[in-house]
This record gives sequence, C-alpha cells and structure tokens, in this order.
Amino acid sequence: MATSTAPADQITGLFRNVRDHVPADLWDKQIGLLMRDHPYDSVMAARVLGQGYAYLLTAMAHRDEHLGLGPSSLVDIGVHTIVLDTVAYAELCRVHNGGRFLHHVPAVEFKQDGTVPRTAQLIAAEGWEVDLPLWADAAGCSPCHPGNDSH
Repeated sequence: MATSTAPADQITGLFRNVRDHVPADLWDKQIGLLMRDHPYDSVMAARVLGQGYAYLLTAMAHRDEHLGLGPSSLVDIGVHTIVLDTVAYAELCRVHNGGRFLHHVPAVEFKQDGTVPRTAQLIAAEGWEVDLPLWADAAGCSPCHPGNDSH
C-alpha cells in the first residue's frame, strides 16, 4: 500500500492516510457500494468512506477506554459501509483492534451530549484529517451506545 500523506497546515504537520490501511481493491469496492446506495459521486463517497475509516481506526486505538465515541450522521454512512462488509471488517479488527471485534451497538435515541465534536477532536489528535463539513451535520448528537467501546 502507498505511504503518501495528505498536505496539512504548518500547525498540524502531515496527516495519516487511511488509504495506507485499506487495500486498494477493497477501497474501490466500498466506494462503489456508497455510490450505488447513496446519491454520491466518487469524490463524496471517498470523503465519507475516509472519515468512516478514520473514526473506526481511532475507536480501535482507544479500545478499553470507554470514551463513548460516535460519528456524525454522514460519517456513520461510511462506517456502515465498512462494517457491513463483514469479512473485510473482521480483518480490519484483527489488524487494528488486537483481533477483537469492534461491535456495532446503535442506540435508538440520539445523544445530545457533544459526542460528535469530541470524537472529531480525538480523530484529529490521532493525526487523521477531519473533514469538518461531514461532521457538522449532527454537531451535538450521535446514535451510538454511550460509554462503551462499540460503534
């Protein structure tokens, strides 16, 4: 896999690249799935998928910390595309989560507790680029189960 990084401003330096953690054929397949199932062109699909991976990789890096992370509604679409491809998702968990499965445990009610902005801040602190417009759609809420290490 390539080891390129996206350009960044002088304060944050270079960003980590999610594409370094996703096989090219899988990335292309998941972009295709997003375009099939949502009104996205390839650019929007790549933005949503990239943020979904940044979210999941951050959550995996902080397993057992019970931070209650949660994505915005748009980023959640990317996350669902990733986790629904269960064979590939199991491999992602094997490589990046110590072999443990990061479960999907959605809550019925949306939380209005600042989860989404805190999650975006943690993703940025982990060195991933945060595509702010994709996180702003639900700035105060998330459907994820509070206080556990699941999505």
